[in-house]
Amino acid sequence: MSDVTIFAPSPTLTVTVEEHGGEPDIHVHAGGQGVWQARMLLRLGASVTMCCTLTGEVGRMLRHLLEDEGIGVAGLERPGKGSAYVHDRRGGERRVIAETEGEPLARHDLDELYGLTLREGLASGLAILSGPAGDEALPADTYRRLAADLREGGAKVIVDLAGERLDAALEGGVDVLKVSDEELTRGGFVTNGSVAEIMTAMRALHGKGAEAVIVSRATDPLLILDAQGFAEVTQPRMSVADTRGAGDSLTAGVAAGMVRGERPRDAVVTGAAAGALNVTRHGLGTGDADTIAKLRESVTVREILDDSAAHISQPVTGHVSPDGLAALAEPEDER
Repeated sequence: MSDVTIFAPSPTLTVTVEEHGGEPDIHVHAGGQGVWQARMLLRLGASVTMCCTLTGEVGRMLRHLLEDEGIGVAGLERPGKGSAYVHDRRGGERRVIAETEGEPLARHDLDELYGLTLREGLASGLAILSGPAGDEALPADTYRRLAADLREGGAKVIVDLAGERLDAALEGGVDVLKVSDEELTRGGFVTNGSVAEIMTAMRALHGKGAEAVIVSRATDPLLILDAQGFAEVTQPRMSVADTRGAGDSLTAGVAAGMVRGERPRDAVVTGAAAGALNVTRHGLGTGDADTIAKLRESVTVREILDDSAAHISQPVTGHVSPDGLAALAEPEDER
């Protein structure tokens, strides 16, 4: 039994050509949202099982790559064309040579994958529902059913989704929703991107079925809404090598904290540190636990005074929740 189960319907075989010493340097890895989340979870000391489809030659290669990294694989093997890409980075930027999203899941394949995910997710007690490689891979309603059934069985559910898949998962109910401000804009939840507007959208997402909502905002502080109210989470600003995968590292960090029994507001500190470290690296979902632990010391969490009726947010320097007032009342040597 793993600490975390990740639903990753269609992982991607990635082939990247770089240059080293004037010669082509070819790298072959497993990739995709669920893989990057799993990779960071492993760095943070959590064991992971990935529930996925392994399609054709690509799928056979992916199983070996995933298992070599230490990721448990509950895979549905099937014939056909799997998700893969070939990118050339010798010029300093990614140039697409070839890519495919793979083939959609047939009804019977989806039933088998659904059953695998329920079995593993209920055993773990914590599941991350990640997106597929392409929009046509499986029906969005799958996320509603999975979220509802996993929680009915007592598992906690974390999602990092957008569009129809996000709407479906919220209908099923989730414990933690992680979403970016860009995804909120594309989804029509916000228009001007102000903190007040984002907070209004977060209240709406909470009302739709998310117990806690985390919004990432590129280099700006994260925002979180949970049972304690709103808070602003400021992560250290690092030199950027590649921003891709930072959001998935954030999600993985939150999951790793929850495995240790932390509330989302506490777990988001590890998530913020993991996301900050990931942007310094070209390997997505990578980093080391010691550096992340050190970066946690630079993450600050500040409660936000929220006037819901006026839709106005006002950051405050002190703690204004009951827990915060109790903390302020403690003697200094007891904090």
